[in-house]
Amino acid sequence: MPPISTVLAAVVVDPAALALALGAAIAYGFGLRAARRNGETWPVWRTLCFYVLGVLPYLVLTCGFTGAYGSQLRWAFTLKLALLFFVVPLLAGLGRPLGLARAALGEGGRRRLDGIMGSRPMRVLGNAFVAPVIGLVLFATFLTPLLHVYRANPVASGALSILVPLIGLLLALPIVEADDFHRSSSFILLEFVYVFIELLADAIPGIALRLNGTVLDGVTSWAAGSPSWFPSALRDQQLAGDILWFIAEIVDLPLIILMFVRFSRNDRHEARSYDELSDEEMEALAEAHLRQRGD
Repeated sequence: MPPISTVLAAVVVDPAALALALGAAIAYGFGLRAARRNGETWPVWRTLCFYVLGVLPYLVLTCGFTGAYGSQLRWAFTLKLALLFFVVPLLAGLGRPLGLARAALGEGGRRRLDGIMGSRPMRVLGNAFVAPVIGLVLFATFLTPLLHVYRANPVASGALSILVPLIGLLLALPIVEADDFHRSSSFILLEFVYVFIELLADAIPGIALRLNGTVLDGVTSWAAGSPSWFPSALRDQQLAGDILWFIAEIVDLPLIILMFVRFSRNDRHEARSYDELSDEEMEALAEAHLRQRGD
């Protein structure tokens, strides 16, 4: 493993990551100012979540040790990508960027935002059935020579630094900002059950990396002048598998908790809406349901 001094001192400039971080920070700041002009009070702790738990860790991962050594070490690159996909979006999502956008926009802007959030692509991304498939497809490519391309090609690495956290955020928003993604209690319950399947699906690429006895990306030796603490190529791959396996599994625990909270809130909301119906409205609703089943 690397010396602590190396971990703390390693710095690299990732232009793509810096551009995304700066753009996100400025956009959130403009949203805060617009919300104040509209008379909306935005919680300080949500602002801190976005900047301190979202933007700052993103910069540390892309421009710190994992960014500096990710082009050489599989485990450093895997640690960076796994955290950018699974963890950073969840933490940044606690800042509720969609909620801030609603507070900052006018009536016309809110309607356009509602239209985007209600579109088919967002509805597809906004459920727990898609997230494990995307994660599985992405990290399954680590079992191929593409892993070396991702690490060695600056364009590919920069593109992943932008695309991976953005996709992760799209998948995380329906959970951390459930009010903007309307789901019935029965649908959320089905998602809740499906998450347990995700526990197994997310682990497949990590397990395959860990247990395989050959170097899957084909690069079996280090470049001249590599540090003495570098592991062997196979051990590097095994460490990458351990990291991916651990992160993919541990991150599902808070997801399950958040989904349970969302189910409880949605169930209470539906119960209140039924309680507010008159006897005539309840009877009409029951008749409509029976007619639908008869058809």
